[in-house]
Amino acid sequence: MTQLGALPTPHPLLRCADDLDALLDDAAHVNAWTMSAAELREALPRLSRAKARLAELELRVLREADRQSVGDDLGATNTQAWWAHVTGQAVPTAHASAALAEQLDDDAHTATRTALGQGRINPEQGRVILSAVAALPVELVPPELVADAETHLVGLADLDGPTRLDPKALRIAGRKILEVLAPDIAELHEARQLEAEEREAAATATFTMRRDGRGSVVGRFKIPVLHGEILAKHLDAIAAPKHQHAVAERTTSSTSNDPGVDPVGARVAKPLRWGRAFAEYLETRETAGMPKAGGVPATVVVTMTLENLLGTRPGAEMPAMLDTGEAISAATARRLACEAGIIPAVLGGRSQPLDLGRKTRFHTEPQRLAIALRDRGCAAIGCDWPPGMCHIHHQTPWSRGGRTSVDDGIMLCPRHHTLAHDHRYRHTIEPATGATPGRKVSFTRRT
Repeated sequence: MTQLGALPTPHPLLRCADDLDALLDDAAHVNAWTMSAAELREALPRLSRAKARLAELELRVLREADRQSVGDDLGATNTQAWWAHVTGQAVPTAHASAALAEQLDDDAHTATRTALGQGRINPEQGRVILSAVAALPVELVPPELVADAETHLVGLADLDGPTRLDPKALRIAGRKILEVLAPDIAELHEARQLEAEEREAAATATFTMRRDGRGSVVGRFKIPVLHGEILAKHLDAIAAPKHQHAVAERTTSSTSNDPGVDPVGARVAKPLRWGRAFAEYLETRETAGMPKAGGVPATVVVTMTLENLLGTRPGAEMPAMLDTGEAISAATARRLACEAGIIPAVLGGRSQPLDLGRKTRFHTEPQRLAIALRDRGCAAIGCDWPPGMCHIHHQTPWSRGGRTSVDDGIMLCPRHHTLAHDHRYRHTIEPATGATPGRKVSFTRRT
């Protein structure tokens, strides 16, 4: 009788894939509607962590597959083309994943790879971190400082940490990482970088449009970030529900049968809101003046020092900061300081009165600008509504002796402003931290 040899033991990663298949098969038959709110709040973050951990494993396997050219035996052009074919994904997406896998395979990026493997950051955050580190000037920054910068950015993105920056906020922090770790060289580097970017953006700005043959004009444009932020401010102001309500009251031809007009208060996709707002912007800019956002003109606010405004520090000028979080060079800020559509918030210069005490209930335009500059939108944790769509909430209610001041005011979107006055919810104001310039508000439902 012939004795059969033992079956080969599957590789641990293949066993992991088998176990995942089995677990997902079981989960496929379970209805999420049977979960309580508490269970849903627990499940979603845990599943997101698991997704990040699985992404790191996938990238690790992809890197080794690329190293071994696993598509060669099947006649594929490369590993990425083979992987894209068998998984049904776009080839550029496969190439982007392979590039990330190659970066994470470098021992210099152990901090990012480990955090992704533990589910403390997601792949998009990882890409931002690696891009920020790669952008550091090698002629100014030694290798040990590069490693410190990556570790610091991982800490800012870490889900277990106090800040938990999303990719957009993390990208801004990455551009300013030298200010934290090496302020002595950060100023020179950022000034050079911003001036170079602005020169390139101005030289390559484009605007094209054409008729589509169906009554519309389509186009695309590429403009410097400053002008993009100005345009976004104006469109947000026009698309705000309060402005649209006023337009609907003035426009007698707007009826429910008009497909171009939604009922006041209806939420529509941002491209549709901006498309309609842009059309109104072009019609009214010259005749009706500047649109308003949250009670103030839809203007971009630039924060800069008095020395930079006067140009008394040649060769050592700090970049000016937009209230949207972007930066522009001091020279550009000075050029725009006296023009319409931009307001300079000069540090160290003469300020307007920002505390009205009990004489008036509503915040003034300078107060709203100052609060918007500090809070940068709705202060509720997890809310991304821009300043132009928000109200100013008295932390101490006016009815209970609250003061109309910048310190007592905080930005909240209409929904969170309603919750702040709803007795069914408790709200707590968290103090500002180094990562968040304004205070944050957390809401919990009373039991």
